[in-house]
Amino acid sequence: MVIKNKTTSSRSPRLYRDLADWYPLLTPVDDYAEEAALYRSLFEAHCRQQPQTLLDLGCGSGHNASYLQETLVCTLLDLEPAMLELSRRLNPECEHVQGDMRSVRLGRAFDCILVHDAVSYMASRTDLADTVATAFAHTAPGGVTLFQPDFVVETFETGIETGGSDAGGRALRYLEWRWTPESDNNTYVTDMVYLLRDKSGEVEVIHDRHVMGLFSRAVWLELIAAAGFEPLVVPFAHSSCSDTGHEVFLGLRPITNQGA
Repeated sequence: MVIKNKTTSSRSPRLYRDLADWYPLLTPVDDYAEEAALYRSLFEAHCRQQPQTLLDLGCGSGHNASYLQETLVCTLLDLEPAMLELSRRLNPECEHVQGDMRSVRLGRAFDCILVHDAVSYMASRTDLADTVATAFAHTAPGGVTLFQPDFVVETFETGIETGGSDAGGRALRYLEWRWTPESDNNTYVTDMVYLLRDKSGEVEVIHDRHVMGLFSRAVWLELIAAAGFEPLVVPFAHSSCSDTGHEVFLGLRPITNQGA
């Protein structure tokens, strides 16, 4: 299924387009097991009914879904065709939809909505509000949406990280540098440098810039409530996600119909 998008793929970082095939070396699927288990526990704890269906807005390569589909029927949405292709290879049993999380409307509701770190690319308050509205429109009464931005204003720190892995005769290493531009209080920049070694041993060096949204807890809670959810902040800390601010936002949709 393809849904008409608000923006074009050319505006996205190369990691999600022509470099997408390298993505599993940046963050291998095995790294997501603990994270997905925490998502599942939060859905089960806060959903008013036994959760059975999930919509993943901004699914990327589908690494979280590869674990969540063990107990949930998953529909996976992403803007980038190259990332959807990665997810289809990993999760052939799941429904995949190309669309924009700010504007897509599938005409059906799900027990759980996951809006993982792709929500960090909502670099304006309007885009973030539109994404929250999309989540509300697809959350069943009594259901729950989980939002996980990489940072909020209160937890953001400039800094660098490194990582990468080897597989299939190829290797990737990266340097990540996070910083805030003086001209915009609502964004931060993640400059990524990838060293890509192919099967022949040749190494290519690529710079890729990611512009991310940065909002306070108060703004997040305000927008989640304005959409019609009951907002909630919950702790979220595990061994491989120390840079996420140690918390996520939940939107609990009331049993009674309200909102748009």
